[in-house]
This record gives sequence, C-alpha cells and structure tokens, in this order.
Amino acid sequence: MIEIKVDEKGFYGNFGGAYIPEMLHPNIEELRLNYEAIIAEPDFQETFHSLLRDFVGRPTPLYLAERLSEKFGAKIYLKREDLCHTGAHKVNNTIGQIILAKKLGKKRIIAETGAGQHGVATATVCALMGMECTVYMGALDIERQRPNVERMKILGAKVVPATSGSKTLKDATNEAMRQWINNPVDTHYIIGSVVGPHPYPEMVARFQSVISAEIKAQLLEKEGRDYPDAVIACVGGGSNAAGAFYHYYNDPRVRLIAVEAAGLGISSGKSAATTALGTPGVLHGSKTLLMQTKDGQVVEPHSISAGLDYPGIGPVHAHLFESGRGEFIAVEDDDAMRAGIALSRTEGIIPAIETSHALHALSLMEYKPGDVLVINLSGRGDKDLDTYIKWGKY
Repeated sequence: MIEIKVDEKGFYGNFGGAYIPEMLHPNIEELRLNYEAIIAEPDFQETFHSLLRDFVGRPTPLYLAERLSEKFGAKIYLKREDLCHTGAHKVNNTIGQIILAKKLGKKRIIAETGAGQHGVATATVCALMGMECTVYMGALDIERQRPNVERMKILGAKVVPATSGSKTLKDATNEAMRQWINNPVDTHYIIGSVVGPHPYPEMVARFQSVISAEIKAQLLEKEGRDYPDAVIACVGGGSNAAGAFYHYYNDPRVRLIAVEAAGLGISSGKSAATTALGTPGVLHGSKTLLMQTKDGQVVEPHSISAGLDYPGIGPVHAHLFESGRGEFIAVEDDDAMRAGIALSRTEGIIPAIETSHALHALSLMEYKPGDVLVINLSGRGDKDLDTYIKWGKY
C-alpha cells in the first residue's frame, strides 16, 4: 500500500505545494517556517487541548446508532462532531489557528466560508481572543445560510459578500486571498479546509486529527479494537474527512470512504463531484484535482449543500483518489436530502446536509453484515433548516 504522508514541500504524491503570487510569499514563508515549532511547544499544546475540552466540549461522543445499524445490517457509529460548540467540526481548526496567530503577533483575522460553519467558528474564536474578524462569504451562500450570517454578526465579525462568479465558496476564497495580499503584516488568514498553499492542508488536517484520535480510543473501549472496517465522511475541500481519516491513512484494515456532491447528477452540468469530473490543476495555491475547462478555466460547481459547493478537493484527497487508497462516491442532492430526513426520523438527529451525503453512501457501498462503520457526523442541521423547508419532500 502507498504510504500517505506529506513531504517537506507540502506534496502528497503528485498534489500539493505552494503555487502563490510573489506578494503572498512572505506570509506563507512566515507560517511555514514557524508553525511546526510553535504547535510543538508545551504551552501551545496545553492551551489547545484545554480549550478543546472546556470550550469546544471534546471528546465528542461516538454513538452507536442502533436503529440505523438494524436497517443496514452493519454496526454503525456516528462520530458526533455536531455536538461541538458552534455546531460542527470547524472549531477544532480555528482554535488551533487562533492560538498560532496570536503567537505570530497577528492582530486581525480573515476567513472564507461556504456553509457558514467555518465563519461562525472563526468569529467565535476571535471573540474569545479579542481579535478583529472579517469573513468573506459568497452572496448566494449568504442567502441560503442566513442564520449563520447573523450568528457571525452577533459574535462581532464583519461579513463581506463575494459577488463574483457563482457567488459561493470559491469566490469567497478568492476575495479572502486578495485581502491577505493587501494586508500581509498584521493579518492571519484562517483557511477552513485542507486546501490552499502549503502548509495549510497539512496544518488543518493536524488540527482536525483530534477526530480520528478520539475514534481510536473510543472504539477500543466499545469494540475492543481501535479501528473500524470503514470510515465514511463527506468531502468538499475535505477537512472533516481528513480529520476522520488521519490516523487511519496507513492502516490497510480501514477503508476510507469519501463522499462528494453529485448535485443534479454527475453528467448534468450541475455537480461538484470533483474526482469524477476533475483534472489536475492549480486552485487557491495548491496543485490538486479540480473541475475545469480544457483551457484551464474553473467550472462552476453545484450542490444543494453550501459546504460541498466547491470545484476542487484538498490535495491529500486528490492523492487518496489517485493512489486508490480512498474510495470516492458521488451522491445527488435529492438522495442526500432523503438520507438526512431518514436519520432525523431513525435516530432523532437532524444532520447538516453535508453529512447527509455521507449517510446516503450506506446505500451505495458494499460491506459485510456486522462490519463496524464510522460516519463522521460533521455538523448539525440547524443551519440548513431553510434548505430542508424549501426542498419540502418530507
């Protein structure tokens, strides 16, 4: 089996690196040269883990979904990242990055967001640490994720709409990067997923790896072994999946199931299934797989889920796909929505629509009766109530 690890230049196999304009080079170099030493400091680790415990509410439960297990004939555990403070896994990373930013002497934070959960998590930690916060969000996402927009404002963040392109996550990321170029000295950019130039993909994955570290300990207690037969997670950029996969990358006993958004269908022209439709290229500072035309123009993605509405994937996921270590499944909008309603009525948990894609994978993948499957329930569905209501087929 190919070993999954990042090299000194930030590459996972053929994907990664730092493809950045000259004006961003000082920012990235400062981060690259300092972040590993800073996060290894005992003071950083003590602060990080105490905040994860006392502020975020970790460890999150690993919940045996008995009725769901009975329905599918497997032992299905849900890793309850929806129970984190702010409602999703995103806060694991923003806690780590805000401590890092303070140690680097930064005074101002910028971020991008799609579904709004990363924006809320960033606004939350900025309020906690007393730092100025500006969040860039696609104008379309502002409309479909209004509750999260208001949460960010209540927390003191300035929310700036991105009105170019598809007015979604890609465009918000473009705006945030432009602002960072213009404010390199006092500003830190908290990227919310395993995307962007090195060292961001690996740094974000390391902060999110608390998820798989807890899964190992919790499974050992519940099952007498620290690994499942498969870990299933949705993938847009892919931070929740990277966190859930991290400690199993090189364990051949564990299948890594990554679930993308097929939108209205892979061949419909309205999709975000990057591994099915993408080719190698550079997006937001790293070489990865992305949906693009023959002349390299980004193809606008589509998903009913704002958090999966992205034309690429993180370089680690591109490597998982190319190497065959990861198994990639694409789920259409309606199937994801039905899976979300089904979990709500089977287990009393309304999931984020991103997670609903991962839930539908149970109907598409093969497994043996009694297999232990862990689904990373990356966020709760409160933010998606308007989308559930407009879909209305429940």
